[in-house]
Amino acid sequence: MVKVKTFGEPLQPFKTHEELIELDLRVNRFIEENNITTVITVGDTATTDTSGATIGLVRVLVYEE
Repeated sequence: MVKVKTFGEPLQPFKTHEELIELDLRVNRFIEENNITTVITVGDTATTDTSGATIGLVRVLVYEE
């Protein structure tokens, strides 16, 4: 069965690198803890505020269970 899991991460100026590493760790931990062996795709999209500034990131993991 194909499933989808989303992860969100707020981004703060000058801390983005650390936040991306934390997001990677959370996704990898989810994969490991759920014994996922087939990842179909992983995609990122930015979220913005009304001025167009990037304020967050949504990562979508599509996997087979």
